[in-house]
Amino acid sequence: MNSETARAARSGDQDAFALLISENLAGMRAVAMATLGPGDEAEDAVQDAVLTALRKISQLQDPAAAGPWLKAIVRNNCRMLLRSLRAVPVGDPESLLPADPTPGPEEILEQAATRDWVRAAVSVLPEPVREVTLLRYFTAHSSYAQIADLCAVPVDTVRSRLRDGRRALERALRGSAPTVFEEAQAQAAAVRREAADFLRASRDDGFDGLIRERFHPHVALTLTSSLSGDSAMLRTMADFTYGAGVLLTLSEVAVSRDLLIWETDFVNPPDKPGHCPPGLVWLHSMRRGRTQRLRLAYRLDRTV
Repeated sequence: MNSETARAARSGDQDAFALLISENLAGMRAVAMATLGPGDEAEDAVQDAVLTALRKISQLQDPAAAGPWLKAIVRNNCRMLLRSLRAVPVGDPESLLPADPTPGPEEILEQAATRDWVRAAVSVLPEPVREVTLLRYFTAHSSYAQIADLCAVPVDTVRSRLRDGRRALERALRGSAPTVFEEAQAQAAAVRREAADFLRASRDDGFDGLIRERFHPHVALTLTSSLSGDSAMLRTMADFTYGAGVLLTLSEVAVSRDLLIWETDFVNPPDKPGHCPPGLVWLHSMRRGRTQRLRLAYRLDRTV
């Protein structure tokens, strides 16, 4: 039964995934408690593993090995907690993954649908919890320290909000209808188009008008919790970037109701390879379709 459930879950059946987790939850918790002891940290490791498995279920090569695969993810999460690493839990055992880790078109579509389904479930969470949850699971800016810096809160607050988010998200996922993530897919696609249009416009004379259109007149901007300003700061940053011959490209977006996250990459010119860091994370807090608050943080690398 476990193998059949895992096979259905791997093909994108969300109900089967929920059943798969239910069938293996006791074993996953046993692994966590054996390593960390009973308590919140063990439960956090299990819930992180559930979300990791949800995002990566299409990469499970052998459905019959779903139980050991889930336990291995939990075990790796526990080890990372013990070592105080800043990584997002990714602990898929290599022996259970395809020899070629590059997904094909069908797998990409399945993974995108799952991500958007999770984003739709995230939308029911309170805004402070949604911020840290989106950053943790849907961006490369995902360590506790990076999230704490961008959201201007202590690391312990990040941990607490993630704990609340995981528990609420588990309940929300179980009650999500299949049509919900289809709507989320369409919303994410629209946000990606808008972000790409904005970045293209930032290189021409129409940028100031677009800022007035997309941003609240009294928008508050913060860069890495140390530099604050208003919409004029965007113009200054764009002039500095493009004036040095650096390009800015869109790599990823995440959306949940009135929160938007853009991840952008800097493309430095050959003669100035270290002019800008690898990328920039944009956390938009929206009101009535316009950005009311924008928090920016440089992405130093994509290591997780």
